[in-house]
Amino acid sequence: MIGKLVLIKCLNSTEITEVISLVRNPTGQKHHKLTEIVMTNFEDYSAQKNVFNDINIAFFCLGVYTGKVSDDVLKKVTVTYAVEFATILEQYSPNATICLLSGAGADRKEKSKTSFALYKGMAENQIAKLQLQFYTFRPAYIYPVESRQEPNIGYTIIKKLYPVVRLLGDKYSITSTQLANAMFNVGLYGADKQILENRDILQHIHSEKYG
Repeated sequence: MIGKLVLIKCLNSTEITEVISLVRNPTGQKHHKLTEIVMTNFEDYSAQKNVFNDINIAFFCLGVYTGKVSDDVLKKVTVTYAVEFATILEQYSPNATICLLSGAGADRKEKSKTSFALYKGMAENQIAKLQLQFYTFRPAYIYPVESRQEPNIGYTIIKKLYPVVRLLGDKYSITSTQLANAMFNVGLYGADKQILENRDILQHIHSEKYG
């Protein structure tokens, strides 16, 4: 949902000259800036290591919903995939910026009994130890601007209640477009903190250089 929108922002940007997109399945998208690489194993980038040379900005938006897969798979996708990606990026482009799509409640103390919070915190901790310029985005409820099949009944309900959720303030929700805009802008221009909670993300939805 978010990766697609960030990709569109990159392709439409006059400041970005080349985009390499690592995907699970072919998208069929064509653009003169775009090189799309279908990945069969997100734990091993050895066959793709050459594409990590001279990267300025990387966005990691791959994820899976809690309850849709086993706990082992959830941990693999949330922690292993993200950390392996960041590690090889550091190896070949140590001065790059990496923007990680994390989530509200990510627990860097790694004591949470909720798998989502625990694994997001683990991923953040391990990537933060690398040399890369690192920003992690912790959105609350993400309202999908584009129509989609909701992953479970909980998301179906909260989508219907979104007008009410939005009234609760900037801490509790963000649209998919706002989140993608903010990730793109922070990737290009930076931010004043590494951890961006929902309210912080909303401050970066417009394309103004920080500071």
